[in-house]
Amino acid sequence: MATYAIGDIQGCHDSLMALLDAVRFDAARDRLWLVGDLVNRGRQSLAVLRYVSGLGRRAVTVLGNHDIHLLMVASGMTRKRGGDTFDDVLEAPDRDELIGWLRRQPLLYAEGSHVMVHAGILPQWTVGQAAVLAREAEARIAGAAYLDFFAELYGNDPVCWDRALVGHARARFIVNAFTRMRLVDPAGNLDFSHKGSLDRAPAGYVPWFDSPLRAAGGPTIVFGHWSALGLVDRKGVLGIDTGCVWGRQLTACRLEDGRRFSIDCPVQSEMEPD
Repeated sequence: MATYAIGDIQGCHDSLMALLDAVRFDAARDRLWLVGDLVNRGRQSLAVLRYVSGLGRRAVTVLGNHDIHLLMVASGMTRKRGGDTFDDVLEAPDRDELIGWLRRQPLLYAEGSHVMVHAGILPQWTVGQAAVLAREAEARIAGAAYLDFFAELYGNDPVCWDRALVGHARARFIVNAFTRMRLVDPAGNLDFSHKGSLDRAPAGYVPWFDSPLRAAGGPTIVFGHWSALGLVDRKGVLGIDTGCVWGRQLTACRLEDGRRFSIDCPVQSEMEPD
């Protein structure tokens, strides 16, 4: 049995299938860890959702910001944006089943020596604290009153963690940290505006995984979300968003031995990464 962690797919079903062929994925034996953003920007979001959900327990995925956006649009809480490409999901006969499945996916998944999230883990949080906070927010996304939370979900505030936060503001920060975070300043404030390379990052901000607030040690954090960085492979962190939808590569890492596999991808979107 092998476990393959795969970077942001973003509706690129053909590329996903090509990568799985390249690693000789066996759905009866192997497992997939998917870092989120299954949908949007690419042209095959419906096929990706049907395939991944059909794998059942052989696939684990966490929610990414594009997955959250699909949930928000499907629930009527926000409008589609110009670059959105998930009409195939919204118009599908099994739309409600797929949206319901997506809404029940976690923000964080931990097993053995690895923990998977979409964007990262706030430097101030231990993995144990992050897991507890993820469960808090997941309960709001998957719960019966999810529309109440979705009505308050979008927004950048607060930008800094405070354990005294309560209600929707607390859950909004948790979701934003797990699905949108890239940069932090020395005080732990998040910046949600920068999406590009580090040489253009605002002064005083560093990637969340380079923050001095982050404790050393613990499991390896597997994440995606930041295609401008490309592959990040260093002690304790493994970033595998290598920009498939932008015509670069789709990458898998076999967690048992760290071996990486990549395939080249055709351009699916000209939009700015987000």
